Amino acid sequence: MAGDPILVLQMQRMGDLLLSFPMFLWLSRSYPGRELHVVAEETFFHPLMPVSPPATYITWPAAEAGALSSRRYRLIVNLSIREEAARLAGSLEADVKVGPVRGADGALRIHGAWQLYRSSLVGLGRHNRFHWADLNGLDLVSLQVPRLTHYDPPRQPDAANANVGLFVGASEPGKRPDPAFYAGLARALLERGLKPTLLGGKADRPVADAIRAQGGLPLLDLVGRLSLAELAEYGKTLALMLTPDTGPMHLAAWTGLPTLNLSVGHVNPWDTGPYQPGHLVLRSSASCARGCWACRQKSFLCRAGLDPKPVAALAASILKGPRQRLERLKLPGLDLFESVRTQEGLFGLRRLGAGQGGAASASDLAGEFWRRFFLWRLAGEPEQGVGAAWAELALGYPRLARSLKASLPGLSRGVLRLTREGGGEAVAEAARVQPFWALLASYLEMSGRNADASPAWARKSLGLVEGLAALLKDHG
Repeated sequence: MAGDPILVLQMQRMGDLLLSFPMFLWLSRSYPGRELHVVAEETFFHPLMPVSPPATYITWPAAEAGALSSRRYRLIVNLSIREEAARLAGSLEADVKVGPVRGADGALRIHGAWQLYRSSLVGLGRHNRFHWADLNGLDLVSLQVPRLTHYDPPRQPDAANANVGLFVGASEPGKRPDPAFYAGLARALLERGLKPTLLGGKADRPVADAIRAQGGLPLLDLVGRLSLAELAEYGKTLALMLTPDTGPMHLAAWTGLPTLNLSVGHVNPWDTGPYQPGHLVLRSSASCARGCWACRQKSFLCRAGLDPKPVAALAASILKGPRQRLERLKLPGLDLFESVRTQEGLFGLRRLGAGQGGAASASDLAGEFWRRFFLWRLAGEPEQGVGAAWAELALGYPRLARSLKASLPGLSRGVLRLTREGGGEAVAEAARVQPFWALLASYLEMSGRNADASPAWARKSLGLVEGLAALLKDHG
């Protein structure tokens, strides 16, 4: 092999490991011939090894026992939020380290501008437009690499295949539809000549039992009976998987099984939707459903908006007609998206359905503005894209644009307060004036803490805000 290996620490859940696979492909293109070592939980990586890009997997107990200490690495990428991972990253030798690292001085630093950006999103992801899988690797490669990375479209099932998988589990109850919805969906699918199968892990057994009790239907029930490897193999017999945002959804998308993501609860499809192009996402159009981190409503409005019969009709349209038919669908209270690639080769969502060609919402325009802004500041993309995005926002929503420009100085006050007092006031100062600025304010605060709110950081941050003000002035 050519030179020191690359080490990735990914000690999160199965879905997080699957979302690291695109980065593994990018690393193999950028560092040809180098070994890739991955520290992960064995219960997650072992069943995924048949579908993983080439890598040498190492268990956490082995890493903790010193299996890595004799090696020097070209690059260490820590994608884990666990403290022991930060300590491990700090204890090993490497030319470059990215992600959280606990240094010899005891200080925790986040290396990499994009990793800092991701860490600043907690609770503030409403306008984020960068997928976790992309954020994993954007500090490591130029945008030319994702532009050149190709993913096969979801496989097209045989026209006679009526088998549909209903994955009924999620990491938290609020992130999946309830059993009554699944029971109604199974009945509606059967009425349309489709053959639903219940799928899930052992922990989802009570959900499956409730679905069968409420539905009273002769359903094929494989919940808790398939390993991950067997689930991937069984997926080859399905025409479509209907699933909440969960690890098996990412497995389905990675292996080419057409996926309809029933996106409910405190998840954001821009963050963690099915990553490969050509999959579908169905999400409530309620304002509170746009990138929440925790539900603040009395009940899950995004789940209440899902009705089994329209979802079954959508599934039938996906399977029995050309994709163009989806452009004409009317789905009151719901937004339908298709996963696509942006011109930078990154993840995007394209709105489908009747009326999608109308005026863009303020939220959509804000998301595009911040996408362009951070590509400009962190990836060196042209400034003109930011100006164009702001001009479109200002044209469509002039009163909002005037209010935003007037409130921008609040960011500067937050930077100065953080410098003087070392307190976390950047977000609060901006959010009190205008929540639109919270995404940038949080990034500035996180980068300030990472730099100990040094004078150099303050000068750079104030210069950024001043440059942003000038750009907004020049473009509406």
